[in-house]
Amino acid sequence: MTSPSEAAASRRTFAIISHPDAGKTTLTEKFLLYGGAISEAGAVKTRQGRRSATSDWMEMEQKRGISITSTALQFRYRDRVLNLLDTPGHRDFSEDTYRVLAATDAAIMVLDAAKGIEPQTLKLFEVCRQREVPLLTFINKWDRPGRGPLELLDEIEEQLSIRPTPVTWPVGIPGDFHGVVDRRTGHFVKFDRTDRGSRAAPEEIHPVAGFDGSDLSGWSEALDELELLDAIGADLDAKSFLAGESSPVFFGSALTNFGVRLLLDAVVDVAPAPAPRPDVDDRPRALDAPFSGFAFKVQANMEKAHRDRVAFVRVCSGRFERGMSVVHEPTGRPFSTKYAHTVFGSDRSTVEEAYPGDVVGLVNAGDVRVGDTLYVDPPVRFPPIPAFAPEMFRRIRTTDTGRFKQFRRGLEQLDQEGVIQVLRDDDVGDVEPVLAAVGALQFEVATHRLENEFGAPVELRAAPFNVARRTDEESMAELRRLPGVEVLRRRDGTLLALFESEFYLQRIEAEKEGLTLLPILEGQP
Repeated sequence: MTSPSEAAASRRTFAIISHPDAGKTTLTEKFLLYGGAISEAGAVKTRQGRRSATSDWMEMEQKRGISITSTALQFRYRDRVLNLLDTPGHRDFSEDTYRVLAATDAAIMVLDAAKGIEPQTLKLFEVCRQREVPLLTFINKWDRPGRGPLELLDEIEEQLSIRPTPVTWPVGIPGDFHGVVDRRTGHFVKFDRTDRGSRAAPEEIHPVAGFDGSDLSGWSEALDELELLDAIGADLDAKSFLAGESSPVFFGSALTNFGVRLLLDAVVDVAPAPAPRPDVDDRPRALDAPFSGFAFKVQANMEKAHRDRVAFVRVCSGRFERGMSVVHEPTGRPFSTKYAHTVFGSDRSTVEEAYPGDVVGLVNAGDVRVGDTLYVDPPVRFPPIPAFAPEMFRRIRTTDTGRFKQFRRGLEQLDQEGVIQVLRDDDVGDVEPVLAAVGALQFEVATHRLENEFGAPVELRAAPFNVARRTDEESMAELRRLPGVEVLRRRDGTLLALFESEFYLQRIEAEKEGLTLLPILEGQP
């Protein structure tokens, strides 16, 4: 029987991060095409109504053509098992992405060749850096007009403070793309288009030395740029990549499949395999230790007919077997894994076993929350996945008092899943709590699900807050006496003081000494 450490060595668990519209969903689909998980790639769904991408299942995603929830996709490529954690890419919905990055061993950052580093790209990169997630870079849309490759490399280095090390180099300017030079092998990979990128792109592979590229526009320029890269030593370095100091860079077009195979090969060759994961005391749990894992996402009502609740668990050690009894660490109670699935878009299949790096969907996991550890003796507890600093606030109430129980149950469910943060006043409870979010779309998702899944019609109204700080019981009484300040409690018990503006907060800090007002740092419980 394969040992967990041997199985882990053949696995790669990674995510794709990007600013909206940089091509993440298209690249996800093309990875599945090259991995043989789908036989033909179709157009990614847009608002005009083409079919949805494989990993998107929620009704709102299908209507709007965006990824709102994250899904784990597993497929094989080159005798490896690849676990791709698909993440939301919409500009207003990034908190779920942060949590997914806690379950990955590497990430691919997708950049638009015309736009380069964009605001959400920068924000997600900082989360990767904080979590020490090694990062590969894919400069996408080289089949369209865009910026020069050297200019884009300079921007990556300047804005991200990371050294870009090009592995492939484009031949042809953006919009007139002929292929790439693989700097590792010294080969020129010439691409031919397929019908809408529905199949793997045909490739002609030629040694650069001796190849006559005079009939290709941009050939001589590419050779000059390659000489420059060699001269400055911008070469792939595995050690600095794993340390987060450099990022291997690839050029291509996900839409036409140009460069996709080379990027996927790099995931196998360069991205790290699952390693022992440290527990809360920073002691690594050996891969061959008995089963352990942690929930990085909880999603309810993925299957409307059954109103179920799925906890997505990243396996950290040991061999998971369906039906095994595990311990739910926060409660100490046994937990049955009879209903264990892998989820591929809207499709499910039963999973019989899984190894470190794999993701298992445990159905009807009513007690499991985001960040919870599951294990088989000896006990272990992995670090919790933190809530993130809210940036937007809304008050919410049900417009039908006869549906208040459903409203309250729905809020509790969405809070547990991490869809939204629900902040409550100790004195009034759920009558009119405040919803706190990273982006505005979280409010839309919450109201949609409350009304459609829980039958609780709701009304949102503006909350006059723009900034929050952590506080404590000693400061709460004084803060509540101040106009324009509200102190509410998060589900984990944390007290948050909400202020109408950063300026007002600074004024209070200057005038009132001794108050506990701490920043809510991303990555901090």
